[in-house]
Amino acid sequence: MVLESLMGNIAVFMLVAGAGLIIAEAFAPGAHFFVAGTGILAAGIVGVLLPAAIPAPLILTIMAVVVLATSVGTLYAYRELDLYGGQGQGKTSDSDSLRGKSGRVTERVTPTDGQVKLDEGGFNPYYEARSFDDELPEGTEVIVVDPGGGNVLTVESVDNVKDEIDRELEREAEAEQA
Repeated sequence: MVLESLMGNIAVFMLVAGAGLIIAEAFAPGAHFFVAGTGILAAGIVGVLLPAAIPAPLILTIMAVVVLATSVGTLYAYRELDLYGGQGQGKTSDSDSLRGKSGRVTERVTPTDGQVKLDEGGFNPYYEARSFDDELPEGTEVIVVDPGGGNVLTVESVDNVKDEIDRELEREAEAEQA
């Protein structure tokens, strides 16, 4: 008797709790609140929709199965869609991880304005960007030289970036010409 009277309240509570966890994922991306939230929300919906004629223990069992199945399915889909970039990298990384990443200019980049799209930029690969001195036209391939805290990146054209190997090749070419 008591269990039957609580069933409606449990289902509504699960609806609210599931929705709350899904919303919490927006504030803490990568915490996987979404996975638990979808399972609990689905069980709440099932609990509300099942007729009262079904015995309460059976409804609870059905809801438990729905939580498990939905959570496992959501976790699988979450990882397959790879929302956070890279297999098994469902974690937040710091802005320093952007240093050295490559991408393309989507809006002309100047020392004061511009936008780039990074090749491995995560869920939203578009970043505000600035250049050191040059104006970089749309479509230019760039590399991040200073992540700047992740809000505004400083980028350089790939054609202008030289590493030790490039400098050594230039020295050899100059030595051969001399």
